[in-house]
Amino acid sequence: METKQEIFARYRKEYREARKSKGSRSTLTRIIDTVKNVTGMGRKSIIRAFNREQIKDPCTLERRGRPVHYTRDATVALKEVWEAGGEVCGILLHPVVHEYVDIFQRDKLWTHSVDATNKLLAMSSGTMKERVGCFLKIRRKGRGISSTSPSRLKHIIPIFHGDWSKKLPGTGQIDTVVHCGHTLAGNMVFTLNYIDVPVLWDVMRAQWNKGQEATQKSLEHIEKSLAWNIIEVHPDTGSEFINWFMKAWCDARNILMTRSRPSHSNDNMHVEERNGHIMRRWIGYMRLDCIEAVDALNDIYDVLCPYLNHFVASRRLIDKVEVNGKWKKRYEKVAKTPYQRVLASEHISLEVKEKLRAEHAKLNPLVMKKEIDRLKRVLYDVQKKHGPTGK
Repeated sequence: METKQEIFARYRKEYREARKSKGSRSTLTRIIDTVKNVTGMGRKSIIRAFNREQIKDPCTLERRGRPVHYTRDATVALKEVWEAGGEVCGILLHPVVHEYVDIFQRDKLWTHSVDATNKLLAMSSGTMKERVGCFLKIRRKGRGISSTSPSRLKHIIPIFHGDWSKKLPGTGQIDTVVHCGHTLAGNMVFTLNYIDVPVLWDVMRAQWNKGQEATQKSLEHIEKSLAWNIIEVHPDTGSEFINWFMKAWCDARNILMTRSRPSHSNDNMHVEERNGHIMRRWIGYMRLDCIEAVDALNDIYDVLCPYLNHFVASRRLIDKVEVNGKWKKRYEKVAKTPYQRVLASEHISLEVKEKLRAEHAKLNPLVMKKEIDRLKRVLYDVQKKHGPTGK
């Protein structure tokens, strides 16, 4: 005896042809009556069952709506660029996609088809934002511990909390970030973070604790690594900055030194925001309490800083207005990398720009990203081996 599936399969083709033909109502009635007598099903149930069988037919399987333009191969190509770009959002990734693809093709690391590449390059920022939103992973959210404490000598440094948009390149905000884990007890590694406000050029340097001498050496390294001169530094009220030792160092180099107001972290907003979405994003909250970790962390920064400055774009906040108790923010329409901001600045010499162009032509974001990941594993191994818990 035939099963229901076999009966519907036997009459499916005849039923479909009768549905397409206008004068075959009697044929449809005959088929439905036959199936009803054999199976005992109701007429409506039989019609719905035939419709389901019709959908299963690959010849009649159709997709409603507009055809998909950005197919799976374009999405795969986008994901590779997104991972090489540090997994930033689509709005920040969109302006640098062309450059990434050119570099990958130059170094023969691009394996995607011409069709997928063309679709990726033609993708709008809105579509890219939507696709990248599917890639974003749940990241660990947490808060670090602040090691900043006001110094008795803070009154020797003038306070500045004005308009940063009028500052010239060489004006930097500085801050220290502690790699303490869950406790501030004992000795540990700190990172001195410098951000050049007009062009958002970021330089980081690891040091052992946050003594005045160690902080000065880190700042000297940052001064040498910049292609232009530092003309102003702006720290918070931490004792590693607000002291005569630091003040004398700045005066000897004709560097203006200003500071934030106590308990007003937004006065130092450009560097404070990077402590989270750059420092914690790339290094994490792991406690680094062995001196060997300083060199291992600086090895990461030697690759991470050029990677961020040359290939990771950001958007500036243009305006902020409070409306009914809520802040409405307006950002730049097109995100730019710090490297692009340097090239666009009229206050930076052509010689410096040519030097950076030559450096930029040798870099590959995918290779740099893989090297950063490798050096991070080295850092964790060093901490595990030489840290108190590893001995």
